[in-house]
Formats: sequence, C-alpha cells, structure tokens
Amino acid sequence: MELSEKAQRIVNIVLKALTWLLVAFAVCMMVFTIFTVSTVDRNDRSIFGLRFYIVQTGSMSKSEKNEHLDVHFNAGDIILIKEVEDKTALQSGDIISFISTNDESYGETITHMIYERKEDDGGRLLGYVTYGTNTGAIDEALVEPGFVIGTYAGKLPGLGNFFAFVKSTPGYIVCILVPFLLLILYNGINVIRLFRKYKQEQSAILQAEKDEIAAERKHNEEMLKQLQEMQAAQTANAAPAPPQQQELDALAEQRRQNEEMLKQLLELKAQLAQQAAAANPTQPTSEQPQTIQPHIEQAQQESDEQTSDENQ
Repeated sequence: MELSEKAQRIVNIVLKALTWLLVAFAVCMMVFTIFTVSTVDRNDRSIFGLRFYIVQTGSMSKSEKNEHLDVHFNAGDIILIKEVEDKTALQSGDIISFISTNDESYGETITHMIYERKEDDGGRLLGYVTYGTNTGAIDEALVEPGFVIGTYAGKLPGLGNFFAFVKSTPGYIVCILVPFLLLILYNGINVIRLFRKYKQEQSAILQAEKDEIAAERKHNEEMLKQLQEMQAAQTANAAPAPPQQQELDALAEQRRQNEEMLKQLLELKAQLAQQAAAANPTQPTSEQPQTIQPHIEQAQQESDEQTSDENQ
C-alpha cells in the first residue's frame, strides 16, 4: 500500500510538471505567433527601434567570395534592423535594409551591403549602390536615402523557418491547436476525477449518517427493551401473592379470630365463676358448672392446630 501511494504521488508530480510544461509551451507559441505576425516583415512596426525580417534568399549567405566578411545570414534566419537617424551618412560596407525599386523585386524589402556611395559633381548624395555578398552581383537600381529602412544589427538563426512553419496549417495544428486540446482534455479528465471524488465523499458522508442513524435506532430499541423489562418487573412485584401465601394469610387471620374467641370465652368463664360463687358461697369451686369448658378446650385445640400449620 505504501509503495502504491508513493508511486501515485510520483505520477501526480510528473503529470503536474508535464501539464505546466505544456501550458508554458502553448503560451510561448501564442506569444511568439502574436509577436511575429504583428512585427515580423512589417516596415511600419518596430520594438525598441528594431525591426524583424525573415531572410527569403541566400544572397548574403557565406561563400568563397564573402568568407572574409564578418556578417553572413542564410534563408530562414530572422535579421534585426536598427533605425538610423541620418540616412545620408551611411558608408561603403554597411549592410542596409531598403525598399527595392528594381523591376523584378519592386516594393520588396531587400537587405544587402553598400558597395559605394553615388554623389553628383557637387558632392550631393544621389544614392547607394548595393550588392549581395554571396555572388557579388550589383543591384540594378540605385537605393535613394528615402528608401532606406535601417542598418543590420543582428540575426536569429533558423527562427524564420520555425515561424514559417507555425504560420502554416500543419504548424498551427502541431504548435498551437494540439497543445490546447491536450490541456482541455487533461483539465476535463481532472474535472471528471474531482467530480467522482466528490461523489465518493458525498456517498461516504451519507453512509456515515445512515450508520449513525442505525446505531442510534439500535440504542433506542435497547433502551425501550430495558424500560419494558423494568415495567414488567415492577408489575410482577405489584401482583397478588401466590396461592400458598394467601393460605398462610387466611390461617393467620383465622388464628387471630380464634385467639379473640378464646379470650372472650375465658372472660365469660371467669364471669360465670364469680356469679356461681356469689349464688352458693358454700359450694366448692371445683364443683361449679362446667358448661363452657368444652368450648374452651375446642378453641384451644384449633389454635394449636393453626400454629402447627403455620410452622409447616
């Protein structure tokens, strides 16, 4: 389990890193595309005084004729052209970009080296003679100062080819559309995964609530059962005495009545004895009438029998 969790964390980190790289790549592609479309090969757009052009031909590429020169650039490079304040002060050997007036390339932006300055007899500048250093061929038309855009300031090798690819339909699909589709797909998968996780958490919460309700219900049922048992016990304690207890109570009541009757008979015997003594003072006490003696003996016998039954 620990290994699985560790592997899952590593996979999550890798996925996040790839996602951020993909986002960075897509954003860079968008910025690069917007930048190049709005600035590259635009004579009316510049950034910090620099203009950007894609080299279309190899007229300034390195060859045997120009290998002694320090500046070379090939087709597909992006060159940086710096604006100049005084377009009449350029000298031979400067590399300039200008708007061509040649019949074959009229209106196009050309970047060549100045071969020489052309001046009239009074020393007034007429224009610049330019050429491509790869072949050494002189351009037909004279470049007047008003058609000069700026001077060469640097290059970005091969970036023009990439820009041309990005501007094409396959390049747009590969560099812009596919990354964003992958981002959308990845985010969609994350949304689905988060939704499933949310549903699982909600299900777990509902299940926990159900379990809690079931436990509380069981507890209440147990408490109700205990209450019912307590009521039954109280009812049993308040129930009438069993038959044996009732018999004992009846015997005790009868004994009490017999004892009272015996007491009354004894009192009556004593009264009769007094009356007889008063009527015949000369007669002995032992010869007095014995009319209640059987009753006294019977009451005494019943009392003894009841005492014997209670002890049993």
